[in-house]
Amino acid sequence: MSSAMKSLSEQTTIIQVSSVYETEPVGYLRQQRFLNAVIRISTMLSPEQLLRYVKDIESSGGRTPSFRNAPRPIDIDILFYDDIVFHSEQLTIPHPRLAERAFVLVPLSEIAPDLHHPESGKTADELLHALDNITGVTKWSSAEKLWNRRQHVPDIS
Repeated sequence: MSSAMKSLSEQTTIIQVSSVYETEPVGYLRQQRFLNAVIRISTMLSPEQLLRYVKDIESSGGRTPSFRNAPRPIDIDILFYDDIVFHSEQLTIPHPRLAERAFVLVPLSEIAPDLHHPESGKTADELLHALDNITGVTKWSSAEKLWNRRQHVPDIS
């Protein structure tokens, strides 16, 4: 995660980072648990440029093409981009399944509880509280610990 943050910071400004949460896999269940966090950034990249950039970061982190929900060393999703609604063959913003996923909404609500979903109008907190089940999401590390790990990754300010 620290390495991905370093790479992300080369083309964006990292504004805020949630705590890290250990979560159960979704979809394909025969794999280890995941670590998830939400990062708020500022960027001059367009949504399409940002997608290409995060896909390059994933590739550099060892991710190779596989089946949906397959085990992977890194997965970076674009959840929101300002308050726009965007649909292309490669990218949908807001992320189409974020309202169903506790592993997204728990860290999102931590750093942006009042962020409004541009389509539903609901806040991140409202989306989280609308979920029937948020089990399987456990705080693993504080944001401060993740930020402090940056000391071991050069050039993250």
